[in-house]
Amino acid sequence: MRKPLRIAMLSAHSCPLGRLGARDTGGMSVYLLELARELGRQGHSVDIYTRAHDPTDKVMYELGPNSRLVHLKAGENGEIDKLAVYPHLPDFARRLEIFRERNNLHYDVVYSHYWLSAWVGRHLQKRWKVPHMVMFHTLGAVKNALGVGEREPELRVRTERSLARSGQRIIAATETEKSDLVRYYGARPEAITVIPCGINLELFRPLDRAMARERLGLNGDRHLLFVGRIEPLKGVDRLLRAMNYFNGGHQPRLLVIGGDENSQQELERLRDLAGELHLEDRVSFLGMVKQAELPFYYSAADVCVVPSYYESFGLVTLESLACGTPVVATAVGSAASVIRQGKTGYIVPDNNPGLLADSIRKAFSLRENGDGLASLMRTSLERYRWPVIARAVVRECRSLLPA
Repeated sequence: MRKPLRIAMLSAHSCPLGRLGARDTGGMSVYLLELARELGRQGHSVDIYTRAHDPTDKVMYELGPNSRLVHLKAGENGEIDKLAVYPHLPDFARRLEIFRERNNLHYDVVYSHYWLSAWVGRHLQKRWKVPHMVMFHTLGAVKNALGVGEREPELRVRTERSLARSGQRIIAATETEKSDLVRYYGARPEAITVIPCGINLELFRPLDRAMARERLGLNGDRHLLFVGRIEPLKGVDRLLRAMNYFNGGHQPRLLVIGGDENSQQELERLRDLAGELHLEDRVSFLGMVKQAELPFYYSAADVCVVPSYYESFGLVTLESLACGTPVVATAVGSAASVIRQGKTGYIVPDNNPGLLADSIRKAFSLRENGDGLASLMRTSLERYRWPVIARAVVRECRSLLPA
């Protein structure tokens, strides 16, 4: 039997135990926690290092067998903008090294997430003389090319380009992301391996629809669902405009999940737009919802909509399908490889409100297929189960180790 791996995972700017749906806590946090726990179950040892965001944070949290999260103090206490973390990265790396030495820890691989962590990971790779893998999750140059929302700073783009060109191994979630790394940053194709994100099929499962609706206090109307961070890039305004294409007595309602105190400006913009479109009575902004509660919302909804301009992967699509609910999504992230057009949902070329509305109408009829549809959806997701993804990550790690 091969020796278990010891992996240091880095998430400098975002604590994976943070509130999902907040500005800096989304699919990457789910990825880190689920992957670390699954690697631990498979016998490997994983430590996730992140910056302490709260003075009350414990230094260490056990995540499961052989996996834990370690908080390191770097910079001021409390939440700070992720770009403000950059000047504290040398201190983060220094404190990580002190922690490692005090606890006599040694790692086989460093696996960094997001460009800030990758800066630290490159430093540790040289110091520890171990392989370094990077997963960017989103790319600043791609966001800037879209021209939606705030422009990403040149510091990020320049650093990502340097990391992409010099990286020993980059993990991309989709073939599109691999192409973007080559196109925008000049990354070497042979240094990039595509490994998708995963889905917890024990948590995300079909629940009785009537029970879920009763629990959430929903009536018999058709309900659309949006889940994600509240920012312009997610295209929620396009979904609101799509709602105006439904006329007559059976107009659907929209549930919007996500957003925190840092999203108030965008939330106000969306509420104002809903008022202008006379949708106040048909749209509910629910704020953040605990992950354990999400299966009830997915199961209660008729259709989940992903109207994003950009997704590096799009875990929401997997989660909704795992709960037996069809998805209408723009052609971003994993949509094309996950959604079976006309069977488990619909992919639209862009988030044009009229196109979204047409596909939502067609998706309503898919939902009426009940258990048969749910079974088809879950079967199509078997290759995205976390044990499968974890084994692929381990294979990649081993390929970088000396023979």
